[in-house]
Amino acid sequence: MQPDLHSRTLAAHTLHQFRTLSPLTHCMTNEVVQSFTANTLLALGASPAMVIEPEEASQFATIASALLINVGTLTQRRATAMRAAAERAHLAKTPWTLDPVAVGVLDYRRYFCLDLLTLRPAAIRGNASEILALAGMNSGGRGVDTTDTAVAALPAAQALARQAGTIVVVTGEVDYVTDGQRTVSVSGGDPLMTRVVGTGCALSAVVAASCALHGDRLDNVASACSWMKQAGKIASEQATGPGSFIPAFLDALYNLEMQEQA
Repeated sequence: MQPDLHSRTLAAHTLHQFRTLSPLTHCMTNEVVQSFTANTLLALGASPAMVIEPEEASQFATIASALLINVGTLTQRRATAMRAAAERAHLAKTPWTLDPVAVGVLDYRRYFCLDLLTLRPAAIRGNASEILALAGMNSGGRGVDTTDTAVAALPAAQALARQAGTIVVVTGEVDYVTDGQRTVSVSGGDPLMTRVVGTGCALSAVVAASCALHGDRLDNVASACSWMKQAGKIASEQATGPGSFIPAFLDALYNLEMQEQA
């Protein structure tokens, strides 16, 4: 099967809905990327919140439009809070997204993420090695970096999507978004996006927020990938290196609707 290329027109329409709704996005994410994640969501028009205390996280998961669980800097205390939030989100039907950072190389987080799958995430976003590992297949990986290609992980992503009843995003030079039956590809971006910390984690937050939108969830998630790819390409044309890329990227996200309509 050849994946369908995601439509820029659809991405622009979904962005309008995203900015109108401004999803309140509960980000239980790693300490390294909190500020960048929040700024990414704000630039696109969402409302980020970082609530990590177990009792508060559980309560806030019922208030938020969407929840992100990113296990990048996982500890036992954070795991307790994340599970509590995911349980309440599941009961409240708040869509939640899993970012299984480095599950292919560290056992504690792999078992934790596999356990969380029973709480039916709306979406899973990871690199190729992470998706392969979460699907129970052999994978590479070097810490948080992938040593596998996104297209090589596509069958695993499709199998995982069917097994977990979710949308799976496997990211790389081309992103693939699948529900196990239907698959779309999203091209664009720039290699400079891999030279700054947090673009993948921020994408997971945007994916989480997009799951709160009305309409076809697969299309909404693919649109989230498209926004980030387009902004990365625009920013790379303006930046001279990683230091100038980050502000250019946030500006590109903020001005993205104007770029879409040009």
